[in-house]
Amino acid sequence: MSQKYTDSNSQILSGELYKELPTDSNQYVESLSHDSRELNDIEIQPLFSEDANPTLSVADAIVQMLVNLGVSSAFGVAGGAMASLWNALSNSALQVLNFRHEAGAAFAAAEAYFANNHPTVVFTTAGPGITNALTGLFAARGEGAKVILLSACTSSPQRGRWAIQETSSYTLPSGGMFTPGVLFNYAITVESAAQLPQIFRKLALGLAQPGGFVAHISIPTGVQTSPVEGISWPELNVAAYRVTAHKEKIAKSAELLFSEPFAIWVGFGARHAAEEIRQLAERTGAAVFCSPRGKGIFPEDHPQFVGVTGLGGDASVITYMEEQTPARTLVLGTRLGEPTSFWSPTMIPAKGFVHVDIDPEVPGVAYPHANTFSIQADIKTYLQDLLEYLPETPRSGNLSLPRPQLDPIPDGADYPVRPEVLMAAIQKIIVEDSDAIVLAECGNSFTWSTHCLRFNEANRYRVSTGVGAMGHAATGVVGAAQARNGKAVAIVGDGAMLMNNEISTAVKYKIPAIWIVLNDARYNMCYQGMKVLGMKGADAEIPPANFAMIARGMGADGIAVLNESDLEAALQQAIASEGPFVVDVIIDADRPAPSGGRNKSLAAQGVKSTTNGNGNGKSTTKQVSFPLV
Repeated sequence: MSQKYTDSNSQILSGELYKELPTDSNQYVESLSHDSRELNDIEIQPLFSEDANPTLSVADAIVQMLVNLGVSSAFGVAGGAMASLWNALSNSALQVLNFRHEAGAAFAAAEAYFANNHPTVVFTTAGPGITNALTGLFAARGEGAKVILLSACTSSPQRGRWAIQETSSYTLPSGGMFTPGVLFNYAITVESAAQLPQIFRKLALGLAQPGGFVAHISIPTGVQTSPVEGISWPELNVAAYRVTAHKEKIAKSAELLFSEPFAIWVGFGARHAAEEIRQLAERTGAAVFCSPRGKGIFPEDHPQFVGVTGLGGDASVITYMEEQTPARTLVLGTRLGEPTSFWSPTMIPAKGFVHVDIDPEVPGVAYPHANTFSIQADIKTYLQDLLEYLPETPRSGNLSLPRPQLDPIPDGADYPVRPEVLMAAIQKIIVEDSDAIVLAECGNSFTWSTHCLRFNEANRYRVSTGVGAMGHAATGVVGAAQARNGKAVAIVGDGAMLMNNEISTAVKYKIPAIWIVLNDARYNMCYQGMKVLGMKGADAEIPPANFAMIARGMGADGIAVLNESDLEAALQQAIASEGPFVVDVIIDADRPAPSGGRNKSLAAQGVKSTTNGNGNGKSTTKQVSFPLV
């Protein structure tokens, strides 16, 4: 029977995703609906082929499970404790990419998932292999990716005896790392082949659910080679499903929204509902703004688009909320956390929020004192239902909505490159003249890219606002390019490139990733922020590095750009390249990163820097703009 889940506010739309799991080699489980790919499609092939060796090892069986669950790529770093598992991966149908660092592998696995919606695998050896991967897995959980960690651990007879890279309760905490918790939705250590059918079931259920799913399967070294014999594989009938609100909730939200002017706040969780959002906006005249991760879901050149909120966002959004405050705001798929809202009271509409999210714990958290009508639902399904309640006479649009505006770039010296000039060149060559995915690193790379670049399609811009780890885009770009078999571009700072990059991995597998490095010999978000705060003495300088030379030393192509007049030609060369390419841009380190929207938000929160006397008995204050992420 198909499994159905219900609660007081939601119901499940069921559609068969799996048929019966095979009990012999001639049966198989298959996906029925191509349309479900955007949510949770998993194509399951025969568990054991007709000519397969009837005696498999645990490692072989686990890898075959992953293939059956729709995994096509594995990213990681091998080691002695997982030699048998690595061998099984390498001789399977999976594409195995051997990385230089486990954190980079995990970031790449997450971005590969977002590039093609297939679950991915991260593999690590015992001890430091696991702990190195945790930051990337933490980001994957926060971003909503579907990623499975395969790790090795110390076999039970050797635990507590100082084994090499011992991984056991003697050396690492078990809670949350080898058990479910805030890091992993599901986690287990395989001590016997008899556990495999239940593990397969748990993984299938987790990957079929809406939203993200991060799991950890740890296999002791000795268990990896254990034979799989006499196991009866279960019959599963796991239904793909979407969470949808009851009709009463949809009708009530329609009543709240359509009776008065409202706005739409679009988040990353709405990325599969671009067409429905556009229909709703155009048929109601609603103003639309988005989170940094939501860029492009609603076209940024649309006359109803007001701007981006939060870090690197647009002052036009605050202007709209101050001068044309809507009665309510429909929030779609965003947690409204600090990088998206700064928790600014200015963003609270006159009568509160209608907040839709698949996670019932999200609505009402960011703004606990605001009136919030919460709905647990898949965004696309909810909007399809909501559109049926549109009034016969659509509300006319407001033609005087404020629009995001970039400051004009004045004439200046050709050297060094001003970041806003670089962004204009990226907009022209990368965004408009190619179909490449663009990833922005945390720091000033994030603020410049989010503020200056304009996207009119969903799923072309990726930033991480939850964890915000340096090195996420610098390594994730390799996974994105590999998964889509096409260009992916990372806009990164020199600090992130020095912390972690996978240029060598891209060279090995001929992956067409591009790095555009904002090279200013500083951790410049920290440097500029400390300067604004009036703090001195903190060292944020980095010795200058030649990233074009470093790229060439690893077998990639690279070019250094010192002058603004050379930017477009360098970017065209990079986009035309068949392999990995680094564009090393020497930028003006003293150009302040855009913070107009943030300054207005912080002003609304009453945040100011230290007040200093000016010598005449009066005091002066300076607005804070150091991002607190």
